[in-house]
Amino acid sequence: MSELCDLGAVELRRLIGAKKISPVELLDSCLARIAAVNPALNAMVAMGEERARDEARAAEAAVMNGAALGPLHGLPVGIKDLNATAGLRTTYGSLLYENHVPKTDERLVAAVRSAGAIVLGKTNTPEFGAGANTRNRVYGATGNPFDPTLTCGGSSGGSAVALATGMVPLATGSDFGGSLRTPAGFCGVVGFRPTPGTIPHEVRQIGLTPFPVQGPMGRNVADAALLLSALAGFDRRDPFSRPLDGARFAAPRASDLARLRVAVSEDLGCAPVDNSIRVTFRARVEKLAPLFASCVPRDPDLGPAHDVFEILRGVNFIAAHKARVEKHRDLLGPNVIDNTERALAMSAADVAWASATQTQIYRRFVAFMDEVDILICPACSVPPFPHDEWYPKEINGQTMPTYMRWLAITYGLTLTTHPVAVIPCGVDERGLPFGIQIVGRYQDDAALLGIAQALERALAEDPELARPRPDLARLTR
Repeated sequence: MSELCDLGAVELRRLIGAKKISPVELLDSCLARIAAVNPALNAMVAMGEERARDEARAAEAAVMNGAALGPLHGLPVGIKDLNATAGLRTTYGSLLYENHVPKTDERLVAAVRSAGAIVLGKTNTPEFGAGANTRNRVYGATGNPFDPTLTCGGSSGGSAVALATGMVPLATGSDFGGSLRTPAGFCGVVGFRPTPGTIPHEVRQIGLTPFPVQGPMGRNVADAALLLSALAGFDRRDPFSRPLDGARFAAPRASDLARLRVAVSEDLGCAPVDNSIRVTFRARVEKLAPLFASCVPRDPDLGPAHDVFEILRGVNFIAAHKARVEKHRDLLGPNVIDNTERALAMSAADVAWASATQTQIYRRFVAFMDEVDILICPACSVPPFPHDEWYPKEINGQTMPTYMRWLAITYGLTLTTHPVAVIPCGVDERGLPFGIQIVGRYQDDAALLGIAQALERALAEDPELARPRPDLARLTR
């Protein structure tokens, strides 16, 4: 089952600009794919089909009339249901906002539209993005495209599934503790967590925290980079934002892998990682090592990362959800309640300690990255698990103390604030997607994209390491 909607975003944009295909044809192809496979997966939720059709016709007319075209002109995009979309239902995965229809777009959505993209619909997410399993009481669970009974990860799970199955060529994501990276790893697509401030994030409850970021997702690095080019920019409402030209990200220059000094780590020195993941990762490293100038096992020093992350994440949960837990507890899911209540037990001294310790982690990591060009580690600590379980309760027989602990392989890197790309790297022993995280230097997002693209091309030459594709015919049945 190969259709127009299966082509990459960069190629589709080229064909639209060359008048080889029409945005209307592309939209029809995406809608047909959604109708065919979304019933089995529940990735696309609120749909804006009528407005999308009007915009596709206008996009077609602009091409035929020789008008100036934006970098995303005519491309359908899925917007994560944590982003406000004017005139289109935005629930944040919560019963509190079950019937909420914003009057205005937030900046990210406005940037997508300004670049010429067509907002086709919203992608499913857990309640307020809490927890890396895309399920909520508004829309239900989203299934993994390789096995719909399993989780697709989260919180950008709907976006990852929509991309993996060709429902849209581009989708937005966001990431605090791994919300963009985990679903990319579970679904066999590309996710990019940029340096904080690269994509302005003006709606954070606490502006002076670098941990929650917006990020692009695509089926390959070039597509994700194209979306990043439209989303990046400067906005004074985000104190981490800085003047930059998003166009610099549009076409990554593939790096020379043979010149790179690479560190590899199975667990970042602190994360619980399932033994099967370790075995697969070691096999991948054995194949990848000859590509680089050097490739050595080396763990960064993330110190007491678990406590630091839980405390600093807790501050955000108090700011965002304390009043909701007090007034609307019966309408909230267990993750939001648990995280908020644990945070309320913390003291100002705890927050001061965590803030100071995170600064030390950041500075040690900067020094670490001065000695290597990239760090590579697994994207996920466990294989996809049944989506009717909130989270893995144990790893290798070790009980997880919180619903977040299994995400240490991603949230440990969040504490460093460095950019991270996730790319597919074949499948695991069960035939499910296996992804790797590639960590670059602080604020050197363009260089990281070039490295990720070069590595993606190298992986594509090996059938065992190339991006896996879900069985669309099976999903349709």
